[in-house]
Amino acid sequence: MQHTPLIAQHRIAGAKLVDFAGWEMPIHYTGVVDEYQTVRSRAGLFDVSHMGRLVVSGTGAESFLQRMTTNDLAVLKPMQAHYSMVCNEQGGILDDIFVYRLERPGEFLLCVNASNRAAILAWLFKHRQGLSDCHIQDRSTEMAQIALQGPATRSIVAALGLSMLAQLKLRQSTMVRISGMQCLVARTGYTGEFGYEFYVYGDAPVVWDALLGAGKAFGLKPAGLGARDLLRLEMGYLLYGNDIDERTTPIEAGVEWAVSVEKGEFLGKPVLAKQQKEGPPRRFIGFELLEKGVPRHGFTMVTSSSEPIGEVTSGNLSPLLQKGIGLGYVRSQYATLETGIMIDIRGKLVPARIVKPPFYKRPSP
Repeated sequence: MQHTPLIAQHRIAGAKLVDFAGWEMPIHYTGVVDEYQTVRSRAGLFDVSHMGRLVVSGTGAESFLQRMTTNDLAVLKPMQAHYSMVCNEQGGILDDIFVYRLERPGEFLLCVNASNRAAILAWLFKHRQGLSDCHIQDRSTEMAQIALQGPATRSIVAALGLSMLAQLKLRQSTMVRISGMQCLVARTGYTGEFGYEFYVYGDAPVVWDALLGAGKAFGLKPAGLGARDLLRLEMGYLLYGNDIDERTTPIEAGVEWAVSVEKGEFLGKPVLAKQQKEGPPRRFIGFELLEKGVPRHGFTMVTSSSEPIGEVTSGNLSPLLQKGIGLGYVRSQYATLETGIMIDIRGKLVPARIVKPPFYKRPSP
């Protein structure tokens, strides 16, 4: 099993460790709901170093990535990032990624899912054949990745002397030093709360400990994958392997805004352009239960007359809303907001209604 550079910190903190995509990762420290509440009310610190970090550079890097991803790189200024998809020729999603345009001309950082790192690396190399002006490096083991998320984040970075980070807008990034370690800091995250992600070029435990130390007075705690999943579910954020995969297109998944059919040719464009014009056969929806129950991945969604119309891809009990919420796909004709549906929860049909995520809206600062 693989380990991030922070495995010793997790063990010292008493984390419950589990196998996640071949990585030994903390599912929780003090408890999933406790860590969830901490992030919503104060701040949580996540080790996300299991994610893949790939650097694509060279004079041909931009044109290559324009062909390999769905969003339009041309609109990104240096030290800006955007959400995008890597698709196959059929429009199926191989991964959902973040792409950062770095300061050096022609240099990009791709943050890919842990479970897809090897496959995406191989996919990029396969399609780069014959290009001498485009270089691909897997920097995953050289860089760590730490996410600081929650309303106390501003106070914590200010206590570290990083008040300049307050100027960063969403999806902007900059370079800083924390306890002597160089970090790329980005206004990105997966929780719906204000936060930053730190890409650490150096000793990750030093940065982790510095952040925890600065955050102690503000209630900062380490948080695991369990809380992270609850937080992202309340935002309606996609989880690869649950909500999207090679059998899913970005149009079906409701992320048309990450697909730029105007930018030129890219893998999967004909299929995606057709779906944008004609509509996909199924659509991604959010729903909330109207009675007690907990929806789970794989449960069937049916009409009031018990006709199967789709499947739940993610679901849980929202600690904030105190009701069951979920995500999934239904046949397009049933994907209208406020439509009543039923969720088959182990043989019991529980009424629900289709709603538009996010389920949670962050209070104004």
